[in-house]
Amino acid sequence: MEPPGDPEQPLGDPDNVARAICLRMLDRRAYSRSELADALARRGVPDDAAGRVLDRFAEVGLIDDAGLAMLLAGAQHSERGLARRAVAAKLRQRGIDEGTALAAVATIGPESERRRAEQLVARRLPALQSLDEQVRARRLVGLLARKGYPPGLAYEVVRSALRDDGDLFGPD
Repeated sequence: MEPPGDPEQPLGDPDNVARAICLRMLDRRAYSRSELADALARRGVPDDAAGRVLDRFAEVGLIDDAGLAMLLAGAQHSERGLARRAVAAKLRQRGIDEGTALAAVATIGPESERRRAEQLVARRLPALQSLDEQVRARRLVGLLARKGYPPGLAYEVVRSALRDDGDLFGPD
């Protein structure tokens, strides 16, 4: 009696294998074409079969890198508070090509980025009240830096928040 094969790896035609793997993955969440191609390669699906299946999935709309990039960019910015630069890096990590990533990031305007930075600082500021003023400023700028905000914007937003709070930075 032959031992059972890997239950995650259906036997048969490479196109059917690729289709089954992609459908199983897409049933859980949206993936970029690159992520699906990587998964198929890891599972030993030949490149030509993977290409045919991915092309067909893109043709029928099951794979839409541009739509995924727009969705991720909006979510990363509004929910996680990431700046344009950090959003673009996240998109590249997901295998979104540079042009598509830049188009998605372009939907995040400078006003929105500034507003989101101000919200992040305002939300964090009360927890830092007991700290020295310099430490508060350093931690807030660090928070914005980790979220991908440019240094000039980070310092400006923190300076304004602390001035409004009556601390650290006096008039410019």
